Amino acid sequence: MASGSKFVIYAALAGNLAIAAVKFGAALFTGSSAMLTEAIHSVVDTGNQGLLLYGLARSRRPADLVHPLGYGRELYFWSFVVALLIFAGGAGVSIYEGIHHIQAPEAITSPWVNFAVLGASFLFEGASWLVARREFSRSKGDLGWWQAIHRSKDPATFVTLFEDTAALAGIVIAAIFIGLAVWTGDPRLDGVGSILIGCVLATVAALLARESKGLLIGERASPELTDRIRAIAGAEPGVCAVNEAIAIHLAPDQVVAVVSLDFDDDLTTRRIETAVRSIEAQVRESSPEVANIYIRPEARGG
Repeated sequence: MASGSKFVIYAALAGNLAIAAVKFGAALFTGSSAMLTEAIHSVVDTGNQGLLLYGLARSRRPADLVHPLGYGRELYFWSFVVALLIFAGGAGVSIYEGIHHIQAPEAITSPWVNFAVLGASFLFEGASWLVARREFSRSKGDLGWWQAIHRSKDPATFVTLFEDTAALAGIVIAAIFIGLAVWTGDPRLDGVGSILIGCVLATVAALLARESKGLLIGERASPELTDRIRAIAGAEPGVCAVNEAIAIHLAPDQVVAVVSLDFDDDLTTRRIETAVRSIEAQVRESSPEVANIYIRPEARGG
């Protein structure tokens, strides 16, 4: 999972870095507000990929005395920061630039440069989007797209997919409104395009913030994993009942599980310890993502 996420992020980072440089050159040459907005958008996306890579690296640090369960949630924190940056650095700047261009319109020169750059950008962004989509399709299984995004515990992949989708939508909007500005001779339409791009980014940022916040607070693992833990624990000789089983994600591939079991009253302490070790071993063998499992003997209804 980590290697797939990194590949998606590196692909997006390389594409956004190259696209940003080309867009800035085109914006300076043509004076297009929508093109400048697109350039800023690409810079923000480039920075966001860097933050996701930083979050991935930080989340892999081993547990220590200060963080005994590790640093897995660092990835979720930096994903939330990325959502805020898309809103402030992408949507906010885009809308401001669009309003400014409407108030002080500037004619677009050499519009063919804008269209050539937008066409090239669409190809690069499309390639990055296909990489992110392929990786996400591989992990989502039979789930629908929105259901898979909502249940995904790997923000690196769905954040990149959202960003690339917003980037493609922004390129289309920029092309349409630059074309309208040139066709009608009204450069204010170029500013309208910037505002619409900002609205798209604000919507994406809100969706990402919502999903990242849930992961940061702590989301349960899949019901299938929890049921598997309950089944293993319940099948262990000497276990009368599984009172409760909770599994929470600390990272995309790191889960902590807490299980409350009612053991047979006739079992000795040593036999309970043996049963606990057996359950732990079986859970880790069947579900390697369970990094920590804590089993608490407790009478039913206690």
